[in-house]
Amino acid sequence: MKLIELHILQSFPVSCLNRDDVGSPKTAVFGGVSRARLSSQSLKRAIREFAQDNLPGARFGGERTKLIVQPLAAALKKHGVADEKTALEHAKNIADKLAKLDAKAEEPKVGTLTFLAPSEIDSIAQQVAALLKTDPKSKEYEKSLDKFCKNAGLLDGADIALFGRMVASLPSLTLEGAAMFSHALSTHKSDNDLDFFSAVDDRKPKGDDAGAGMIGTLEFSSAVYYRYAALNLDLLADADHLAKLSVAERRQVVAAFIRATLMAVPGARKNSMNAHTLPGFVLGTYKSAGQPVQLINAFEEPVRPKSGLLAESIAALKAHNESLKKTWDIKCDAELAIPDVTFNAFCEGLSQHVI
Repeated sequence: MKLIELHILQSFPVSCLNRDDVGSPKTAVFGGVSRARLSSQSLKRAIREFAQDNLPGARFGGERTKLIVQPLAAALKKHGVADEKTALEHAKNIADKLAKLDAKAEEPKVGTLTFLAPSEIDSIAQQVAALLKTDPKSKEYEKSLDKFCKNAGLLDGADIALFGRMVASLPSLTLEGAAMFSHALSTHKSDNDLDFFSAVDDRKPKGDDAGAGMIGTLEFSSAVYYRYAALNLDLLADADHLAKLSVAERRQVVAAFIRATLMAVPGARKNSMNAHTLPGFVLGTYKSAGQPVQLINAFEEPVRPKSGLLAESIAALKAHNESLKKTWDIKCDAELAIPDVTFNAFCEGLSQHVI
């Protein structure tokens, strides 16, 4: 496969970027010691949101939601189903075919989160509306919905093509994501710590006892993380993904993906523990043929700081990469690194390999 890979080292101060079920920073054991961890799911959501908010034209238009009935009804009305009641009725039928309506819900919605792009909703509604014009009582769209979905295309659903989706009730919508992510792990041993906090009651007379109005604790960690992401360029350009886009448009999507992957940070406690930083080192590679290989084993033996964790982590990553290339005869057609090149040059240099 043609492959772009990103190896990212990023240092975060006091933070709780990704929480478990009791609100603690997520962890994992690797190399026999506890590590700080960021789940791949939290990273992918942050990337989607960053691209949608900050990269106009990136085609990250997909929405994962149960509330697909109203957008479908609006699209049906746009394409000529004038009566609101009729549009809503058929929108419910389509939604039920896509993901099964939630019969217990007060407002019309499906029972599972459904990942759709605006162009898909519009295309499905357009085809259903055209069918209804020829036969207003037709139920044929239920049999034809597989074909309608296949014909829709992901013109503004680059995030769906990148991250994939699973639709149990309509397998034709299931899509393997072209992007691959690992869980981010700290390059060193990391234990969660406790932040004791107190809040003062502003209306409490100062002459009273000095006790706080509220006290509590929050867990946090600080760590240098290794993050890995890869992009299968062959899969991204196939008929079920972004084949309908031009090479220039796909390059724009890939550049946006790289930018968002490097810049996005999971949003947990982003106000109370603002830990937004930028990567300290990024290695980007392009392979015209090969398989994804992450470099996490550079840190199987935890980094032990001499003059800081980031510098030691960068040295370990570089040494491990060179060792793997020599031992396993791994061929990279191109390698770029930040800060050796600028952020813009890095993104442009890797995205030019999209053909």
